[in-house]
Amino acid sequence: MQVFVSFRTAFEEAEKDKNGIEVSHGEDGVDFDVVDVVEAAAGVQTHVVIKNNVPQSKIQVKEVRLASATEHIALSPFTASVQGVNMTVANGREFRVIIAFRHSNHGKYEDRLEVFFEDLSIRQQFAIVRPLTIIVGNKSDYEELRPKAPYVPRKKTARDDPESIVPGVPPLATSTTRWVTKLPFADIPEKLSKILNSGNLPSEVASGIRKIRLPDRLDAESYPRHFQELLWIEEFKMQHDLQLYDMHGVPLAQHGVYYHLEVPGLAENRPSVLVGDQILVQRVGGSEKGRWFEGHVHFVRQASVGLRFHESFRGHSVSHKYNVRFKLNRIPLRREHEALSSAFNPERILFPKPGQVLLPTAPSPNVILPHIINPLIAENAPQLQAVASICALPAGSAPFIVFGPPGTGKTVTIVEAILQVLRTNPKAKVIACAPSNSAADLVASRLRNLGPDKLFRLYAPSRGKDQVDTSLHDFACISPDGHFAVPSLIRLKSYRVVISTCVSASVMHGVGIPRGHFTHIFVDEAGQATEPEIMVSIKMLSNNATNIVLSGDPKQLGPIIRSDVARVLLFEKSFIERLMDSPTYNELKGHGKSVVKLLKNFRSHPSILEFPNSQFYRNELQACGDRGVTHSYIGSRHLKNKTFPILFHAVSGVDQREASSPSFFNIAETTLIKKYVESLKNDSSVCITDNDIGIIAPYHAQCQKIRKSLNAVADEVKVGSVEEFQGQERRVILISTVRSSKQYIEYDLKHTLGFVANPRRFNVAVTRAQALLVIVGDPTVLGLDPLWRTFLNFVWNHGGWKGDAPSWDTDQIIRSRGGFAEDIVEETIVDMTAFIYRMRSMTLEDVMPQLPDDDGGNEDRPWREIE
Repeated sequence: MQVFVSFRTAFEEAEKDKNGIEVSHGEDGVDFDVVDVVEAAAGVQTHVVIKNNVPQSKIQVKEVRLASATEHIALSPFTASVQGVNMTVANGREFRVIIAFRHSNHGKYEDRLEVFFEDLSIRQQFAIVRPLTIIVGNKSDYEELRPKAPYVPRKKTARDDPESIVPGVPPLATSTTRWVTKLPFADIPEKLSKILNSGNLPSEVASGIRKIRLPDRLDAESYPRHFQELLWIEEFKMQHDLQLYDMHGVPLAQHGVYYHLEVPGLAENRPSVLVGDQILVQRVGGSEKGRWFEGHVHFVRQASVGLRFHESFRGHSVSHKYNVRFKLNRIPLRREHEALSSAFNPERILFPKPGQVLLPTAPSPNVILPHIINPLIAENAPQLQAVASICALPAGSAPFIVFGPPGTGKTVTIVEAILQVLRTNPKAKVIACAPSNSAADLVASRLRNLGPDKLFRLYAPSRGKDQVDTSLHDFACISPDGHFAVPSLIRLKSYRVVISTCVSASVMHGVGIPRGHFTHIFVDEAGQATEPEIMVSIKMLSNNATNIVLSGDPKQLGPIIRSDVARVLLFEKSFIERLMDSPTYNELKGHGKSVVKLLKNFRSHPSILEFPNSQFYRNELQACGDRGVTHSYIGSRHLKNKTFPILFHAVSGVDQREASSPSFFNIAETTLIKKYVESLKNDSSVCITDNDIGIIAPYHAQCQKIRKSLNAVADEVKVGSVEEFQGQERRVILISTVRSSKQYIEYDLKHTLGFVANPRRFNVAVTRAQALLVIVGDPTVLGLDPLWRTFLNFVWNHGGWKGDAPSWDTDQIIRSRGGFAEDIVEETIVDMTAFIYRMRSMTLEDVMPQLPDDDGGNEDRPWREIE
């Protein structure tokens, strides 16, 4: 925008010393650097020195002021004053302006000193400005956490395709299963790769793919082709992203037949490496540039992996360095393609219509009530109805959905439903799936009373025993060499319940379990899986009589999709969300017949539940948690309002990056999070451990900085992204929102708040807390989003605010369409324009480009007749 260019030009000109006047702090302005909170609260000051270097000239200071006095800036903690009453700047005499700052809140504060002069001999006015900056915080924290190296974006280098790859030695664990079917390769079509490589904007690429490659409409017939295309698009991006972890010139450590490779970020799955994966290595300076050796991963440790190469990988020396490439493990993708290619595409599962719901009315729970195992469900009408409906489903029904908002016990409901299905139907066989191993383990742990003869937990061979709770080892098949395996087909068929991840359910088909063996397929946390993942069990194991039960919450996080193109094409929309968008799954009309919405929240204090309840769940949720937990911080010294267990701490920090990582961190927020953790742990009135506290941040770099700051304070506190906390709860949740940039408003909305202000991520983040929710963030950035602004108003109006007050009217009705970013841009333009004209009036006209609204006087010029 031209006005920004004009402002920058005017500002650069105004910063220059001129007409013989020299103003100190000309390099970086007046920068107080980092000042401790106590010192800042007491007040700090410095002075700006003005000198006249021209003998005999007569220069007078006409005005000294701060930009905050005339622009859209909140009441500034800076002040500017002059010493004495003589405003003449004589040659050889210093004129001093005292800059003082006094404020007790953490964060970065900025203003601008504007000094206006007049040369009395020629009656000419001019101005010189200096920016003012201070950071209020803990000096030692800033020193420890500041960037270790300036941010330099990674250079994208094109990979040369290997001319030859020498196969490695696979681990025994991946070759012990006897498969009766072979997975398709399902490589990305070359034409699709060319489209994805075009370099166009994601929306343009998606539009082209929609026209050229996707079916005109999505139905049972076109379903396989549609989702195979989306799966290939996502795979293309996954392969591209994996290249970011390539390593150059790194050592290998030989230990017998294994070569140990250190992998930075391995503990955080950046990248994710499993047993059986393949990693390519090539010796730097080797004679054959196109030749690579394939190393199979035999074990994974905290920071390294163990590889085995072909016997021709000889001559290794500790001085040798290697280039390393990570290969995408395509097995899960091939399993999904296999499922999509299946000819089993029943409309009653994929696109159910009201007529395919076989329960004419919601069955009475009274029949099943005397047999309920979990007494809490007997007292919970929605849970009881869900169990009764699932047990009463006729064979071949449309999928049944258990809609479970946060803390309502959807997994408990699913577990009870499985047990009741087994009781009411002696021939029932159940496979229960979940998108993640942790979610599948949770279901398995709650079904342990079935015993190892009836319950089997299927683990992929790539999963290590040390990654699984020992209490579940008896329910798995472990080979003599200590790896997870698959029992014989006869043994597999004997289990009444099998539990696996969604993708690993393919193993059952691969070893020969016939279609229809399972009478029921349950999928817990179904909202977190892509449709192809869900379909692995449904399309490979069910027949026309199999009943499908999905549990999840489409208002919470969907599947993680890396490809912008795939997101544009709605690959992020889960199967359960797509079904619930249809009339068949109307929460009211379909209650008890196709869907049940759970209503009792057993997790959070009523005030913590209030806002998400009103925004996402029509105020239907009821707070039913244990008051001994949910009310444990009422009256606490940590609260601003002693009856309101939510605290928003406003802080304007600095967005920073370091080295080659594009991820952002904010030291001001990190220090505040650390301060809260220390205060909570030192509070003897509420006894909590590290495991009672969870810290959520949207950026990986911020998570790392917070973990580092807590090393000597609270090592066991979990710090992670919103995705890592879905399905979990903590007595105390602290959220660091990170971003404080005011420079690029639209960029913040698109790239930053697109993450933070995603309604589902917001919903998950604020509903993890049981008793205390603390959010640290910059309200001027968060408030650009209507949902966040509404939430911030909610906190402010309930007295839960700490730090600088909101810059907007908290009683004003929030525009649902947003537009707050545009408002700030307009305010910024007004401020910039005012500054430009102030400088222009000081004889800067000649250096100023035209403003957007300035037509250069063309309105007064007649039109030139060309003919």
